[in-house]
Amino acid sequence: MALKKTNKTAVVLMNLGGPASLNDVEPFLFNLFFDKAIIDLPIILRWPLAKFIAKKRVAYAQSIYKKIGNASPILRETRQQAEALGRALRGAGNFKVFVAMRHAAPNSIDAAKDVKAYNPDKVILLPLYPQFSTTTTASSFAEWDKSSKKIGLNTQTKKICCYPENKSFIDAHVQLLKCEIDKNRLVEENTRILFSAHGLPQKIINGGDPYESQVHKTVNAVLNKLKKEHNLSPDYRVCYQSKVGPLKWLAPSTSDEIIKAGDEQKSVIVLPIAFVSEHSETLVELDIDFRELAIKHHVPGYFRVPTLSSNKIFIQALRGLCLGDNLQKKCTKGFTKCFFN
Repeated sequence: MALKKTNKTAVVLMNLGGPASLNDVEPFLFNLFFDKAIIDLPIILRWPLAKFIAKKRVAYAQSIYKKIGNASPILRETRQQAEALGRALRGAGNFKVFVAMRHAAPNSIDAAKDVKAYNPDKVILLPLYPQFSTTTTASSFAEWDKSSKKIGLNTQTKKICCYPENKSFIDAHVQLLKCEIDKNRLVEENTRILFSAHGLPQKIINGGDPYESQVHKTVNAVLNKLKKEHNLSPDYRVCYQSKVGPLKWLAPSTSDEIIKAGDEQKSVIVLPIAFVSEHSETLVELDIDFRELAIKHHVPGYFRVPTLSSNKIFIQALRGLCLGDNLQKKCTKGFTKCFFN
């Protein structure tokens, strides 16, 4: 049910963030690794460790961003999504959409100040992480709670924790995937879909994080729609990218699956199933590094589905979430509803 048009509602789109310049890379890395959800150590240990990791990785990370214009496009894309969502919400109520990045500007304190100045009756926190993880959604929520308390923002706040099987979210993925299949005239029996998601250390999953299971829910929903509406039952793998450090991470890795596809002479379509914005992990890791890996291992064809970005169907999914449409009653350990106070 839509909110009353007389109510002012602030919608806060939450995303990870990225460096706006090469000089911002080291501070971004520090913020990332200083996050307690990423490195769960006491602050007296976490601070120097985050400084050490940021300093050690800055040159390598800068080399990545140099390949895409010396900066991450994620803020630009998130602002475009915010503008599109604002337009989609016109007529449904008095909404204004804000952006809060977890590890870069504008951060939660910046967004909370802007929201307070807007003086809304309600706040909706809407993460651009379709699948819930303690390292992304929960971390962003915790930072928002800390920031809003710090500036005295006491407005009623509702949080949308996840939407791994949201109908319009799935429809958008299927639309872009089917377009890639048709555009390249790919034959089902000679092609494998790699549903690639950002990886996590296995110990985080073992601790009860639902991310992996929700990634599989999204994949299964995409496959079911492909079968039902397009009579396609493709060969596929769920895989994970962006491993950092020596810990055991979710497997199989996307790189390993590309090598296997080459061995089996299968073309691959890589679909970034957990990313809704283009950034270094799609534009560099998927489009450059993994494409080169595919060529090296004689993969017959390498294709990549775009992220959802400002896709109209995806924006309708976000609109519906803001209006409370089709929300699950239960979804995540510790969170009884996807839409909750």
